[in-house]
Amino acid sequence: MAPDITPLHDGGPAHHGEYKVPGGKLVVVDFDVVDGRLRGLSVSGDFFLEPDEALADINAALEGMREDSTPTDLSAAVTAALSDDVVMFGFSPDAVAVAVRRALAKATGWADHQWEVIPPTVLPTHVNVALDEVLTEEVGAGRRNPALRFWDWEEPSVVIGSFQSYRNEVHPEGVDRHGVTVVRRISGGGAMFMEAGNCITYSLYLPQTLVDGISFADSYAFLDSWVMAGLEKLGISAYYVPLNDIATDQGKIGGAAQKRLANGGMLHHVTMSYDIDAGKMVEVLRIGKEKLSDKGTRSAKKRVDPLRRQTGLSRSDILAALQEVFTERYGAVEVALSEAELAAANERVATKFGTAEWLHRIP
Repeated sequence: MAPDITPLHDGGPAHHGEYKVPGGKLVVVDFDVVDGRLRGLSVSGDFFLEPDEALADINAALEGMREDSTPTDLSAAVTAALSDDVVMFGFSPDAVAVAVRRALAKATGWADHQWEVIPPTVLPTHVNVALDEVLTEEVGAGRRNPALRFWDWEEPSVVIGSFQSYRNEVHPEGVDRHGVTVVRRISGGGAMFMEAGNCITYSLYLPQTLVDGISFADSYAFLDSWVMAGLEKLGISAYYVPLNDIATDQGKIGGAAQKRLANGGMLHHVTMSYDIDAGKMVEVLRIGKEKLSDKGTRSAKKRVDPLRRQTGLSRSDILAALQEVFTERYGAVEVALSEAELAAANERVATKFGTAEWLHRIP
């Protein structure tokens, strides 16, 4: 579905774009494009701006800009036009740039896509990480709809980040003792210790147009706003700790990671602790043991505070609540993984994710 560029009234501007700043206000832009340049541009919204005259400065800054201007170009033009005493509350030059790009159909919003939800399916951990690459590629190529997929698995596992050193992150004795499968994912970030039933892990596969104009740092909270709403529904007040940690006043509950592909696809995935065995975690992960070496296992349990303790709910109940919130917010439909997608993932395991070359590409 393309962004809404229908005039609000007869004879009105041809291009209309809206952007709701996460935790902030709505920014609206209306304009025409004449000979490849923005004309008659008007910014409006429920934001606050002082002094009033600054609104005219914002409009003038964007007037005549090329329609192929980048988000950085648009934001920089607004910033340069405003004096140091201007106060923008609830929005920013970046937010104006996003609204302009949406009006030009170069950026999209959640409602511009038909979202799908793939419910938990028990798969080997190697297949789970391979699916992340396969499905992200498919979305980037336009061959499938954007989707939310909940992971499930049986074997105890460690999933290390794309740029982590195997020997620096994993304790071999602990891995052998506990029968842990170690795999490497395509995104950066830190190692995840995952036993069956002790984590809630999901992946979002989306076109990068959804985060067009949004900074790398802000994209994390933007893509997980529905999760915060879901957790709040369960009685948990969660918030982002930059760059990629999800926390509550009780402690950290999860972390996120991303990967952007050259074909325009993007992967955003999160692991949240449900009922983690902190003692076993520090035996398996070197990084966990080093970070907590002067504090002991009790501090590990405080640092990563499981959702089970905070909610008293079963893992399946939490998964169902999160899926319900996502479905209601974005009009998502539930689908199953196709045979072709599973076959492609298994082939990717054989040629990449299950190989020693990939796992130890950074020794």
